[in-house]
Amino acid sequence: MKPVRKAVFPVAGRGTRFLPATKAMPKEMLPIVDKPLIQYAVEEAVASGITELIFVTGRNKRAIEDHFDSCPELETELAMQNKTGLLEMMHSILPDNVHISYVRQPAPLGLGHAVLCAAPVVGDEPFAVLLADDLIDAEIPATRQLIEQYERYKGSVLGVQRVPLEETSKYGIVATGDPDAKTGIVTRFVEKPSPEKAPSNLAAAGRYVLEPEIFAELRNTPGGAGGEIQLTDAIARLLKTRAVLAYCYDGRRFDCGSKLGFWEATMMLGLRHPEIGDAVRQSLQVTARAITEPQPAERGSGRAGQARLLTP
Repeated sequence: MKPVRKAVFPVAGRGTRFLPATKAMPKEMLPIVDKPLIQYAVEEAVASGITELIFVTGRNKRAIEDHFDSCPELETELAMQNKTGLLEMMHSILPDNVHISYVRQPAPLGLGHAVLCAAPVVGDEPFAVLLADDLIDAEIPATRQLIEQYERYKGSVLGVQRVPLEETSKYGIVATGDPDAKTGIVTRFVEKPSPEKAPSNLAAAGRYVLEPEIFAELRNTPGGAGGEIQLTDAIARLLKTRAVLAYCYDGRRFDCGSKLGFWEATMMLGLRHPEIGDAVRQSLQVTARAITEPQPAERGSGRAGQARLLTP
């Protein structure tokens, strides 16, 4: 059995839910505290033993390539100013043993099409897929957890988490032989079913480990609305010939493709940040008091009242 050493990052999406911020900036480069969203996904992959990163990009995604490239001018300036901490931070963005490839997705034809674009680089090896929109805070990296299941059961693994039944129409939903088990064999995989038609509340949640056989299914999967090829449909076809597992990974998932999830991730990781954690906690406490304790009406300009609300 070949080890999982490659990971695919589909980053060609347009990020329309974050317009106008994403008009000229890739959504994957929006910062959570002081690191872009895509870096959290890369760090998870590297911590999981991945050594080859494959980015499936599109138009206006050059900033992602620049972020993971070296910057000699800046590094020289930091060295001359003896800013060794910042210089080490720059060097740690991409470890020396990790290699990056970039593949262009010529048109936005769905997640399945994006994964298929990576086939020439992946070859005949198993590989991970990480959706950077899903930032997963876990003691053991979520991708590492899935790789361990792949190594144990020798089959593709879908990372899943339970969602409220009324939200099944937002996700690909899987059914397993034992819906209460942490690991189960997938019997059905349905794209965004309505609550009354959902086979369970187990939602595919941004992490996959797939066998290379998925590429043949993707090539034979017909396009749906707008010509898009869905990864869900290809996995559903794969179920006919290969065992596919669903694994409820440990960790908290933040849907950073939504404004609320992005804000929650910023607050949670900000609380743990070594430089600003205490200040973030104090700021949140002040904000909570301002919300829960009505302030007396202020005379004069509203600016005085605003200043008082922000004072501990």
